[in-house]
Amino acid sequence: MKKGFLITITICLLAGCNSIDEAKSTGAETAAKPTVVEKPEYFNLRPKAEKEFGYSHAVKIGHDIKISGAVSMDDAGLPTAKADLAQQMKNCYADLDKILKHYGCTFDDVVVENILTTNMPEFLKQSAYRNTIYKKQFPAGSWYGVKELALPEFMIEIELEVYKE
Repeated sequence: MKKGFLITITICLLAGCNSIDEAKSTGAETAAKPTVVEKPEYFNLRPKAEKEFGYSHAVKIGHDIKISGAVSMDDAGLPTAKADLAQQMKNCYADLDKILKHYGCTFDDVVVENILTTNMPEFLKQSAYRNTIYKKQFPAGSWYGVKELALPEFMIEIELEVYKE
């Protein structure tokens, strides 16, 4: 067998080509570019409270940003707007806006939004507020009715996933 033929077969096996012709037409015989691994960039909105609860509020890897569920709390980690789901929702979005701005993003960059609430009927009544947040389009996501959140006073938690080039 010819040396070039063996190299092409090897490239096909490594590159997952269906044929030798595909390997040649796709340039599989050229050296692969090294993959750049991006380090996670963590962000804490409330470092003390997040350390106590055991989480980071956001982490960015490459173009993807995962934002932990925002709840209505003050800087000490204490619940705010107790028994007022509408105000808790506004507080959540205000915190999420701060995190998005840290990364140079807006709500237009959000691709997934998941909402957890302990009172789905009340959330449905207040959900139109989201129209003031998402002006271009709504992200993908889910709404979950749950029995409880981290503290009994929390009625809503909103988590986001963002894609930013």
